[in-house]
Amino acid sequence: MGPEYARRIMAETVKFLVAGVECDEPLSPSETVDVGWHTFILHTADYAEFCDRVAGYFIHHNPEYLDEKTHGGAKNVRQRTLDAITAAGFEADLPLWPEVADCHQCHAGCHDSPK
Repeated sequence: MGPEYARRIMAETVKFLVAGVECDEPLSPSETVDVGWHTFILHTADYAEFCDRVAGYFIHHNPEYLDEKTHGGAKNVRQRTLDAITAAGFEADLPLWPEVADCHQCHAGCHDSPK
């Protein structure tokens, strides 16, 4: 991927993380933003410093399945996430948010282990 696209992804990742700190409801990244989040986490010192600065605690990556009954389904979670980004004072880069990440396999956090 080119550097401009990578910058867009990381900008959305930061927006998502800040919005998540300020929102009490479950949010979810898009698949593209999730790649940015994973990339940010790999830079552990920078990520830990960012988390401490914006949240006061480490922001763990612990995806869960966003079922209709408990969370309102993926479409509603996407809109809630975009609304939270706006409420946090940002404008979402909508082409990077076609839908939220599909974490149905994440029954054990983000591991490939069986239930």
